[in-house]
Amino acid sequence: MTTIGPGRPTPPIELGGDGAASTTAHFVSSTIGLNAEFIRDLEATGAHVSVDPATLSESSRDWWPLAMTWAADNQVGSLAAAVVQPTTVEQVSTILRLCNASGIPVTPAAGRSGVVGGSVPLFGGVILDMCALTGIRSVDQESGIVDVWAGTFGDLMEAELRSAHGLTVGHWPQSVSLSTIGGWLACRGAGQLSNRYGKIEDIVVGLDIVLADGTFVQTGGHARQAAGPDLNQLFVGSEGTLGVITAARLRAWNIPEGEARSAWSFPSFEEGADACRRIVQRGLAPAALRLYDAAEANRSYGTGDVAVLLVFDEGDPVVVDAAAQITEQECAGTIRLDDALVEKWLGHRNDVSALEALISKGFVVDTMELTVSWTDLPNLYVTVRDAIASVPGVLAASAHLSHSYSDGACLYFTFAGKPSENNAIATDALYTACWDAGARAGLECDGSLSHHHGIGINRARFMAEALGDGGTQALHAIKAALDPTGVLNPGKLGLPNPYGPAPFPVTSGADQ
Repeated sequence: MTTIGPGRPTPPIELGGDGAASTTAHFVSSTIGLNAEFIRDLEATGAHVSVDPATLSESSRDWWPLAMTWAADNQVGSLAAAVVQPTTVEQVSTILRLCNASGIPVTPAAGRSGVVGGSVPLFGGVILDMCALTGIRSVDQESGIVDVWAGTFGDLMEAELRSAHGLTVGHWPQSVSLSTIGGWLACRGAGQLSNRYGKIEDIVVGLDIVLADGTFVQTGGHARQAAGPDLNQLFVGSEGTLGVITAARLRAWNIPEGEARSAWSFPSFEEGADACRRIVQRGLAPAALRLYDAAEANRSYGTGDVAVLLVFDEGDPVVVDAAAQITEQECAGTIRLDDALVEKWLGHRNDVSALEALISKGFVVDTMELTVSWTDLPNLYVTVRDAIASVPGVLAASAHLSHSYSDGACLYFTFAGKPSENNAIATDALYTACWDAGARAGLECDGSLSHHHGIGINRARFMAEALGDGGTQALHAIKAALDPTGVLNPGKLGLPNPYGPAPFPVTSGADQ
């Protein structure tokens, strides 16, 4: 169990300058303000409304690494005109009806731990802060279902589930203390033990959603059903562009009684990946298979010029023992390393401090996660890594395999570089070039655009390439049907919006 966090948003990096009143927007785009009458209408809903400069500054940003580089200049991506925090679903409905009728953009947000700018209010308007809708509503112990408010932080939910009910949802993202259940669902998140418990789209049973016009929708609710398309999956991953998730029913499991761990070295990343494939395709994978290429393994564990596979499992002791036997059989002939390497990973798996430390020293850093079939994995791994590494200014590009499936895996690329000059123009240009090179190389090698971080601002420009013409038209049609005025989180997912083009690729504010 990770250390319990504060149960409120954690700032990614300290803003510079002489106070929140002087915070400015990095993006120059059409922003929507609010007049005094509309603010009074929002206050009349009973929700808490703030126009305090410090609240606006902090609430208008997330953990997007590029935006973190602007903090020293006291800049955020864009600034909301008001932060509105509802405490009931009825208030959410009324707020959305008001904004929809007046054409005011609404950006849903909670933990704001996303790393792609998904909760940045690109066109101003209202930040809908969901953090007051928090806590477990009910637990069906026999069926293993927890009903929880969307603004609940993940670590707090897990702590209560475990202590009061002997259950776990098993969803452990690195950001578990920074993120909420609504955020997990909005970006189609993955936990580090997803081989055992599934990604969030596998865990969710049902949703409560409010549409742009204030209509309340409840989806799912059954173990399986054949009642038309799965509406759960329509909203999971929609990043607040189709509706606002207010609550969810999630599958839960008994607290695991068995554990196993092991570490193995392989001469190459490709050979290690093939071992992961064989393990998973035998039908009983450990909860976590984390394979690091030589560069990343040596940087983190000092293991030299070898790829390193860390294996961790939890669950019923019989299942854990069987999975361990499969792992040992498929890793036979390789070198078994000290299990302490797994302990080291477990001790640091929720540590997010390195990002701020590197950015504060002037580095451009980020991660790029995508999925690819086992067949295409060897080519994609080399191609994407080398494409990022070839960008002028990049100092390191490495990868690890973080999630495995019967048909493919998630590769997680990490890169770091130094811009040619110490200014926002050079920083933005280097960052954009890395993403252009890596994302397009991944798509050309038949990889996905994202695995669990989502799209937000950062990946929006690649969406048409990822979905193709037909898929793009279908997504746009769904958006037009559910949010015809376009007020919900405009500028995200590559969707059209009524406020103007999304400001990306980015340059400094002076050059936009």
